[in-house]
Amino acid sequence: MRTLAIGDIHGCLRSLESLVHEVGLTSEDTLITLGDYVDRGPDTRGVIDFLLSLQDTHTLVPLRGNHEIGMLRALVDPRFAYSWLGPVWGGGATLNSYETDTLKDIPDRHWEFLNQTLPYHEAEEHIFVHANLDPELACEEQDDEVIFWQRFGDPQPHYSGKTMVCGHTPQAGGRPLSVGHAICVDTHVYDGGWLTCLEVESGQYWQANEDGEKRSGRLR
Repeated sequence: MRTLAIGDIHGCLRSLESLVHEVGLTSEDTLITLGDYVDRGPDTRGVIDFLLSLQDTHTLVPLRGNHEIGMLRALVDPRFAYSWLGPVWGGGATLNSYETDTLKDIPDRHWEFLNQTLPYHEAEEHIFVHANLDPELACEEQDDEVIFWQRFGDPQPHYSGKTMVCGHTPQAGGRPLSVGHAICVDTHVYDGGWLTCLEVESGQYWQANEDGEKRSGRLR
């Protein structure tokens, strides 16, 4: 029984499939995905299809990232949708993966998946969130600006004593960063980096990239 956390995927299906195979995911494991499934990378549609299939057979806890927030907003706000399509958000790559030029053509089941993503997941010894935590507030009291948008920076220990596991802030060196009480596993897969899966109990991690390469290591 392992607890596994995967960082920002950003449409990189090849890396995701390779990584799940490499870690040997079983029905006894809990897999927590930390958000940002969409935008920038080549196959958002494939990523969501793959996660939906995992959800049918395994214990998957999908968290929400700021890019899911952006995509959901683009669906109902045409003025924002124009920005979402641009290079900063990378929404154009998402539409390309669906072979359409309108968000309304995206399957209902995919919108349901995005709408059902969670803001956080709290376990016995860890708190999983997309971006960051206010160290003085309980999970249910967190501000959206913090949990979805705030950079990793120099996070302070959470008052609960639990370790935060997050994504959102790309680690330029391509390795997950641990400061003891907080761990960031976004390793920039969509832009020539790696996708990381961390086993939180042991500190062991596995990585895969879009070139088909794989490697592993342990948190320092």
